[in-house]
Amino acid sequence: MATTEMDNALQVVGTPTGDATLHGDGGVGRMVDLTTALLLVAVAFAGGAAGAAVGALPSLAVTGFAVVASETLRFVRGAAAPVAGGVYGVPGLVGVGLAPHVAFAGGAAAAAYAARHDRLGARFDYHAAKQITKPLGATPGALLAGGAFGVVGLLLFGLASGLGLPVDPVAFAVVASALLHRIAFGYPLLGAAPAGRLDISPFERGVRREPVVDDADAGGAEAPGAKPPPPRFLVEPWRPAQYDRPYVSLPAVGVGVGAVSAGLTWLTANPFLGFGLAAASLLAVLLGVDRVPVTYHMALPAGLLVAALAPGASGGGAPVAGLRAAVPLWLALVGGGAMGLLAGGIGELCGRVLYAHADTHLDPPFAALLLTSFLIALFDALGVLEQSLIPVPGL
Repeated sequence: MATTEMDNALQVVGTPTGDATLHGDGGVGRMVDLTTALLLVAVAFAGGAAGAAVGALPSLAVTGFAVVASETLRFVRGAAAPVAGGVYGVPGLVGVGLAPHVAFAGGAAAAAYAARHDRLGARFDYHAAKQITKPLGATPGALLAGGAFGVVGLLLFGLASGLGLPVDPVAFAVVASALLHRIAFGYPLLGAAPAGRLDISPFERGVRREPVVDDADAGGAEAPGAKPPPPRFLVEPWRPAQYDRPYVSLPAVGVGVGAVSAGLTWLTANPFLGFGLAAASLLAVLLGVDRVPVTYHMALPAGLLVAALAPGASGGGAPVAGLRAAVPLWLALVGGGAMGLLAGGIGELCGRVLYAHADTHLDPPFAALLLTSFLIALFDALGVLEQSLIPVPGL
């Protein structure tokens, strides 16, 4: 590719351009030439396929490390955080390929495809399509499904950005992609909830479904002579390891993570750094440390809130001194803790409504990010906040 064409592609997909939005438009919300469009599609397909190959959750951990590296380097260099453009602070084509709506969403869709075709094995208490930690390697069908939904994620991101929807376009694309892969692969959209959609007590009592003979529902075919797996739980809560005294631990984690993320934003003027650290901590989950909480949906809204508390400083990257002058540390910590608490509660609600009774993975944290980003935009429209990270349609 010619140097000029590559420079244009990098500018379109996330290098700061002064466009005061959360991520720019990912390269698909404005007019681009055919070469650039094909490049973006190719990168998105490769990113979705990579998410399928390594697994959806491992790909998100990689994204977290990329965000931390990018934001740390920017802070060390003394540059303002490029909250305009990039994908969670990772600029250029790398940001597109590692973006959650590309790699993570592609990996989740690939797991749904593989479960439908008995490629994930049977030793799993939930529906096999929820095994988003499992790499699918070089399975051709899964790679194609992941790549296709990587492109779908890119288009959904562009749709949200192009229409100026008052939400985080990444979260919108992740959630919409998950709903679409349920439809595409023949899964129920939400699933039946015989005990009530918010009730997870059947899981706490260990209630399981009746034995089934459908391999797709049981989780795949067993080897000859192998003992069949137990039936799935009747209700499958997201992150069951976090259900130890949830009405005590969840608020404590939400307040703590939100305050830490807000403090990091106040210190560095990088609203994505807390998200990156929280996503990178998924490595511990992948290593089998089940009790490590998943918190990236608590960290990001807290960082965005602190940026929104600095009027006029949140569009193209607030200098550290300017943000500190505009926002007292106590206000950042209190606001971040409150936002982390709210996001944690919304994530729990989304897990019960969108995940616990369904067959595939629709990520509760990204559903929470979708709703909390809308709340920030709503507060701006009502005059409570002043920010330019998330589009705000005129009322």
